Parts: sequence; C-alpha cells; structure tokens
Amino acid sequence: MILTLSCPDQRGIVARVSAFLFERGANILDAQQYDDQETGRFFMRVVFDALDADIELLRTEFETLAQGFSMRWSLRDPKVKRKVMILASQQDHCLADLLYRWRRGELPMEISAVVSNHPKETYANLDISDVPFHHLPVTRETKVEQEAAIWRLIQETETELVVLARYMQVLSNDLSAKLEERCINIHHSFLPGFKGARPYHQAHERGVKVIGATAHYVTADLDEGPIIEQDVERISHRDTPAALIRKGRDIERRVLARAVRWRLEDRVLLNGAKTVVFTD
Repeated sequence: MILTLSCPDQRGIVARVSAFLFERGANILDAQQYDDQETGRFFMRVVFDALDADIELLRTEFETLAQGFSMRWSLRDPKVKRKVMILASQQDHCLADLLYRWRRGELPMEISAVVSNHPKETYANLDISDVPFHHLPVTRETKVEQEAAIWRLIQETETELVVLARYMQVLSNDLSAKLEERCINIHHSFLPGFKGARPYHQAHERGVKVIGATAHYVTADLDEGPIIEQDVERISHRDTPAALIRKGRDIERRVLARAVRWRLEDRVLLNGAKTVVFTD
C-alpha cells in the first residue's frame, strides 16, 4: 500500500503515523518525508506491506488520525492501476514513447483511450490497435462541443489522469479547472521566451546554448501550472534547427515519461504553486 499525506507541520506526525501502521501489523518498506520551512507544511510518502489488513478499515481508522493533523491524504493499493487518457495531435513521439513504456510494464496504468484532433491514419506508423481511439476534431467554432465530448469520455471511462502528449490545443479554463491535479502537459522549456510556432527555429536564430522540456500540471494559466519534472541538454552553433527538433523530442519523451510514472506511483504532492516529488 502507498500512503501519502500533507498537512501543517508540527511535532509527532512521523511518530503517530509509524505507530498507527505498527499497531495494525503493517511493515514499512519505504518512507520519505519533507518539511517545507517556507510554507510550514509537512509532506510524507510511505510504502508498507498491509499483510492481511482490511484496507477499508485502515482508511476509516486513519481518517480519525488525519483529522487531528488537518491532513490531506491518500491510501492506495498500487496493484490497482490508474486509468489514463492520452491526448495527442500530429506530433506522435511522446504518444509512441508512452505506449512503448506501457507495453513494457514501465508505466503502471490502464489506457482508457487515446484521443486526437486528427484521424487515426495520422498514426499509421504506430500500433494502436490494442487501445480505444477517438477522433475528436476541433475548430475555433466547435471547441466548446469538442471539449464537452472529451469530458464525457473522461467520465464514462472513469479516467483518473489525462496526459497531453504534445496535444497542440489549449484547454479552456473550464476543462482545466475540472482536471485540476489530474492533467499533465509537456512543452519545450523556451516558454515564455519563444512563443508561437516553430520555437526550435526561433531558438536557433537566437543562438541558444541549452534546450529543454518541462512537464507540469495544467491550470487555467497557460503553461504556468506546478512543475513536476524538467531536463535540459547543451547544444552548440553546429546544431541546425532539425538537430534541435530531434534532440528536443528526446528530452520531451523522457521528461514526460518520468512525470507520468511519478504521478502514477503517488510520488507527486502539490505544494501551493509548486510540487514535492519523492523520486525513486
């Protein structure tokens, strides 16, 4: 089982949580904690063997402890895989990587659907025969209806996490609010320095020395959501725009994959406009 919690910091939290698990015969396998001195909040992730414990009873009993500390908490069985919906557009490198890692067992999830504003033929080079695919085209005039269809699909499939795998559409404030802490986006780290089309070409023209990518939670403020993971790579004057695009795709793939896996493994806790990430 995986227990995560956050609350105002005070003495005795670790002792009380550890004693709670010990008294119920649980064996702690891994524990990580962080005390944010700036915000005065405490964060913790505990992995434990529940043995033959009644999980629902554990949840009920822990609620009493949690209320005493004003905790925001979750207790989850990692064997129950989360349902994940992937949204994609024409660029398929992140979609391809997520599918590969999912089939390899690196991402403990169940893909509820792949949704695209482009037809299935766009991904003729990918094997998506074993996942539900939905083509939901969108224009400026049909954006409200298209997002309503996405939301219905999320509800019908009981999707818990939405991943924007280079989905080149900006989610509305309404849908962003509905997906708070449930939607991860990936973008190049040039933002807001290089906005609009062809960011790698803009970067090349300005002679940048480092390129990168950022995975973050989606919020109503475009590309301003809490950051989960980032990575960079040095480049030189020898790199053409095509080389920047190739290297950028590699960074985007690995950054998004790490962010998704950490979220699936309950390693990401919200800390205001930031995140606490208990990496492995």
